[in-house]
Amino acid sequence: MDTQKWHAQLATGQWFSHLPAAFQHSLLAHARPRQLAAGQYLFKRGDPPCGLYAVLDGTLRISAVNEHGKEALLSLVELPYWFGEICLFDGLPRTHDACAVGPCTLLQVPQHALLKVLDESPQYWRDLALLMSQKLRLSFINIEQLSLMPASVRLAHRLLMIVEGYGDTERSKSVLQLPQEDLAAMLSLSRQTTNALLKDLQAQGIVRLGYGEIEILDAPRLREAAHT
Repeated sequence: MDTQKWHAQLATGQWFSHLPAAFQHSLLAHARPRQLAAGQYLFKRGDPPCGLYAVLDGTLRISAVNEHGKEALLSLVELPYWFGEICLFDGLPRTHDACAVGPCTLLQVPQHALLKVLDESPQYWRDLALLMSQKLRLSFINIEQLSLMPASVRLAHRLLMIVEGYGDTERSKSVLQLPQEDLAAMLSLSRQTTNALLKDLQAQGIVRLGYGEIEILDAPRLREAAHT
């Protein structure tokens, strides 16, 4: 196991990099790599708890599908995103589906191993609570925007969130591998509306649209558009 390499990759994220060194070591010492092929599910809604995960390479699709086959896409997550902590707190089944968009490499810290670490060092529960509260804060923002903000502001804000790794990455990226239909699904907008809003941002020189990707050309102006 290449724990030094894993540490270097995950230390690019705010949450992991600010953990106590001993907790970082415990997570990596108990972690095991998982490989997923494109379209392979890591878990589905209703599956039993199986631990904490981190994305090392590739993209994972977090979503839910109702009985009629309609999908609600919550997010597309990449390195150094950690997830799965909710089930550590309540021990209940998974709330959403997690599926690999393409070939994907993850780390899994098994549920039983992590609970043992937490039994021995209960102060680390606070660190996991911080991970969960960060996501809860973003969820509240999204709910508020859905009710109060125009579609153009919501789209700009979601692009900004993705660029900044949902608040967890030290460095912003400029090119998003993000099909427009996925962005539309995340925002509960039609594909046509999403395309029109993106073309408006492109006309302003804020983004450049490519096949299955969106390049951010002017991050400061995107930030302005997200808070208009």
